Amino acid sequence: MEKANDCVVNKYPAVHFFFKPKNEKENHIEIEEARKAGSKLFDILKEEKIESVQIEDFSRLELGLAFIEGLLLSCYVFDKYKKEKDDFLLENIFIVKGSISENQIEEILNLTQSVFYARNLVNEPLSYLTALQFSKEIEKMGEEAGFAVEVFHKQKIEALKMGGLLAVNKGSIDPPTFTILEWKPENAKNSKPIILVGKGVVFDTGGLSLKPTPKSMDYMKCDMAGAAVVAATIYALAKNKVAVHVIGLVPATDNRPDGNAYVPGDVITMFDGTTVEIKNTDAEGRLILADALSYAKKYEPELVIDISTLTGAADIVAGKYASVVMGNTKAYLQILKDTGNETYERLIEVPLWDEYALPLKSSIADLNNLGSREAQSTIAGKFLEHFTGYNWMHLDTAGTPFLDEKDSYRPIGGTGFGTRLLYNFLKKIN
Repeated sequence: MEKANDCVVNKYPAVHFFFKPKNEKENHIEIEEARKAGSKLFDILKEEKIESVQIEDFSRLELGLAFIEGLLLSCYVFDKYKKEKDDFLLENIFIVKGSISENQIEEILNLTQSVFYARNLVNEPLSYLTALQFSKEIEKMGEEAGFAVEVFHKQKIEALKMGGLLAVNKGSIDPPTFTILEWKPENAKNSKPIILVGKGVVFDTGGLSLKPTPKSMDYMKCDMAGAAVVAATIYALAKNKVAVHVIGLVPATDNRPDGNAYVPGDVITMFDGTTVEIKNTDAEGRLILADALSYAKKYEPELVIDISTLTGAADIVAGKYASVVMGNTKAYLQILKDTGNETYERLIEVPLWDEYALPLKSSIADLNNLGSREAQSTIAGKFLEHFTGYNWMHLDTAGTPFLDEKDSYRPIGGTGFGTRLLYNFLKKIN
């Protein structure tokens, strides 16, 4: 891909990008290059303080849409806590010779805004984004986009006997929440709902099994990224009026080592009655997700997808370039992986063989919450699988939701990884 010399048309810089013929590269890689080209353009505009740009439409629609998507995704900034704000604003994008429709532009704008919401939530510190505040933020998103939100507070969670969520919350002075989001348009094509479950640990110290180094804890405000993506995805579906019935479940708490915190050796009883021996309090995400996965059964869902920053092992497997996926439904897994390529939020599938459940046996309870060090991302998946019993996929996004340095249109800090993936997947299957 090469960039031609800039010229000026109608007082705005007109930018031309030339792409190699389609068959010379895999299509999804070429489309990603278009997104990156859009991001490069934004960097130029910002450096030159150019607030309006004119883009000549692409002969291939998919490249034009990707270019604009990369340009828009690069506009994000999180300067809420800075005295000196970033004052650059890209005010106008003019598209010449438009084969791109107004509806397509509107869809990209709404999806970009949803990604920005996910990034904002991940970037917020615990000093602001407690579990309770997280639920309030989701309520605001629901009011703006038009989806329903119900929040269970601690008394209700206790009444429901969600033992996983309550155990993780024991070390916190802030109460947990369990938030239910629902987008149910009248023209929904699916008779049974699709459920998205997001891990909402707003900060993870590891509990009494304290994380070993400050570096392993200093970005743990992002441990609710899965929940942020669930909220953002449903926001995008509602804003774009996608005809799919989707329910989101978000169990939320922080995980801290207070005097009454749960400890290794404890036995807790989950929402579905399963008893779990605690081996490590830093294996907390699977506990709160398990309660939500069990709760999902009441909806008799067509499909359940959980998304979480669950294991460091997934980061080792996939790094910042992809997430780990597993599940019990081959057809949906293939569609999700294909969508991951198309959005460049790529997925590496790992198996769920029965042997990986063996380390989860306990001598005093039904399960233990840790298993072995080896194959930990899959073992965590086998723990979650115990609480399913329906079509289910698990996304472990440990390496992707938070970056230490800018990567094209993905900024430092929260990336919103998974929002575009799930949105486009849900559009595709309905």
